[in-house]
This record gives sequence, C-alpha cells and structure tokens, in this order.
Amino acid sequence: MLDMIVRKARILDDPENRGVVDVGVKDGRIAVIGQVDDQAEREIDASGHVLLPPFVESHIHLDTVLTAGEPAWNESGTLFEGIRLWQKRKAMLTHEDVLRRAEQVLRQLMAAGVLHVRTQTDISDPHLTALRALLDLRERMKPHMHVQVIAFPQDGIRACPDNERRLEQALALGADGVGAVPHLEPTREEGLASLDIVFQLAEKHGGFVHIFCDETDDAGSTFLESTAHLAIRYGLRERVTAAHANATAYYGEAYFQKVLALTARSGIHIVCCPLINSAMQGRYDAYPRGRGIARIKELRAAGVNVSLAHDDIQTPFYPLGTGNLLSAAHMAAHLAHMTGREEVAALVRMVTSGAAKVLQLRDYGLAPGLPASFVLLPGRDAFDLVREQPLSRYVVSHGRIAAETEPARTLVYDL
Repeated sequence: MLDMIVRKARILDDPENRGVVDVGVKDGRIAVIGQVDDQAEREIDASGHVLLPPFVESHIHLDTVLTAGEPAWNESGTLFEGIRLWQKRKAMLTHEDVLRRAEQVLRQLMAAGVLHVRTQTDISDPHLTALRALLDLRERMKPHMHVQVIAFPQDGIRACPDNERRLEQALALGADGVGAVPHLEPTREEGLASLDIVFQLAEKHGGFVHIFCDETDDAGSTFLESTAHLAIRYGLRERVTAAHANATAYYGEAYFQKVLALTARSGIHIVCCPLINSAMQGRYDAYPRGRGIARIKELRAAGVNVSLAHDDIQTPFYPLGTGNLLSAAHMAAHLAHMTGREEVAALVRMVTSGAAKVLQLRDYGLAPGLPASFVLLPGRDAFDLVREQPLSRYVVSHGRIAAETEPARTLVYDL
C-alpha cells in the first residue's frame, strides 16, 4: 500500500503530455506517476489542478523581515533611506528577535508552497547576531524545509574592512556562501577589490558566491561583467549568482550585448526581484522612468538561467510582500513584457526549476525516485497561476502534508 496518492493532477511541462495523472508516494519519495490502481492511507483529489515541484525562494533577507516601521517608515522609498533605517534597527537585534521573525516568515513561505530558501544575512555586526540565529534556524527547519544562508556585508567590504574577517568567520561557522555589494563601495576600484575578496573566500572554503550586482539606475554601474569574468577565472561558474542587475536596463545596446554574451558564457545565474525593484528603482529618474528590472527576456533568450525572488517582506526597504512567489512572477510579466503563453510558462519555471538551479538543488522535480515534495494549486495552466496567484491547496514535504489551505467559498447574490 502506498502512503499517499494525489489523483487527477495536471503537471506543467509534462514531456510525455499525459494529461491528468495520479502521483503515488511511498516512504517520502515519489513511487509512481501515471495511473495508480493501488490504494493509500491518504488520497487527495486534485480535480485536474496543477501539481508543481515546490517553489524556491532564491533571494530573501530573513534577518530584516517584519521590521517595516521600526524605528520609522521609509517614506521616500529609496534604497538609501532603507539602509539608514536598517542601521538603526540592526543595533536592536537579538538572537530571539531574529529567530521569531524569520521563523514566522518561513512558515508563511511554507504555506505558500516554498520549501527551499536562500537567505541573505547581514554580517556587518561584530557579534554576528543575525547570522548565528539563522544558522540555528536552518538546522531547526531541516526536516521540513531546506535553507541556505549567505553572509552578506550590507556595509561593504572595503568600506567596512572588518567585514572581510567576518565573512571568513561566517564561513567557518557554517554559512553556505558569501556575497558583496560592489556598487555601494566608495569607488569602482574598491568595488572590484570587494569582488576579488569574496571569490577568493568562496574558492578557499567551497562556498557559493551571491553578489548584489548593479542595483541602481546607473548605466555606469558595470559589475555584472566583472562578476561573470571572475566566475570564469576562478572556475566557480554555476556556483555564482548576480542578484538584481537593474542597471542592465540602462546599458547602451552595444555594451549590453557584450555583457550578455559574457554572462551566458560564464554560466552564472541572475536573480531578479521585480516586487521591490519596481517600487524602489526609478525614484531619481525624470520622465520617462526606467522599469526597474533586469532585461529578463534577453538574458533568458541568450541561455542565462534567471530566477525571480521576493527579496524583502515588510522591511525598511520594502513594506509589502506576502510570501507567494507567484506575485513576483505576476509583476515580472508586466515589467518584462512577458505575456505570451510560453513566456508566462517560463515565469513559473523562474520560481521553481530556474530558482532550484540557483541553489544547485540535486533532488528536485517531479519524477519517480525523487523526494515527494510538491505543491497542488488551483488552476489548469501557467496562465491561471500567474493571473490568479492562488494559494496552495496542499504543500507536501518529503511525503508529509506541511500545509493545507481550505478553498474559499464566495456566494454572489442576485440584486
């Protein structure tokens, strides 16, 4: 007898075009996909709705979540006011404070079908308070959710020399990777030096590199090409991610084509954060204003792996956010002009399989033998998912139901 059967589910990107199928689960793994004649202890009627591998949050700050308005609201909506407010809130961090807020958001993400998370963690703190808390939380969540922790120097590396030592300390404590924010260093030369530091650390310790790259409306911010070049030079390639890359929207076409070819050749990943960047970018532009997002369509067409992420949920940088990654896909559909049928399907892949590549997940997907971790959502296709951004009906982690949402019932009366 199987442990669980999901009956009459529709799998997107089904290479065999099987229509609705049953998915049988045994001992925490997918046992069979097709017509299942066996019985199970638990059966779920999918009613032809969509079954996806779990959503993957490839770029979020769990140390800053749920701090919007503390100690004040970011009234200008700019990155720089957000940084100033976070500096003040950071001084009040405690281990328990970070654990409480981060765990609340992880449960919120799980309810939305997210079972894999890469969090950025500010290490510009002599006690590494947030890092230690999130490393503890990573271990606590292991039975249900996979969490990667990236040490992120919000105050810079060359601008804050102690952060170089803290980055190495973070890796020694168990961080999964290191990052840099070169466009916020005092000069371009210092930004390049900061990149060299993190690539050397990642090579030495075997960690990931996750760069905050060109998150600015400045065509002169060109650290994406440097990140791609270093990924090749150090041989780290697919272990390297460049997040944001908003300045690509401002590059001249000749230069962008050069960077595009280099980025594709390097094998690095791009993470776009359409929710926060649509709200934050363009604040200093005169009209016409930039769209506040990397050039997703061109990157994807060149073979670059692109994922979409929240970045922030109720923080000094972005006061909104729900944990539903389909909201990021919905925003990207508008900002990137991706409303064709294949394009919308690609947006769903950017929050599932594309994001899984960023985290370098190995046992991920829907196939016999893989972990029985998946999400059942109301809808028949990718268009339904992006248009309606539905709540997950069931979230299954390693064969066990981790979250369940009762369907809403709306009655419309004759007037």
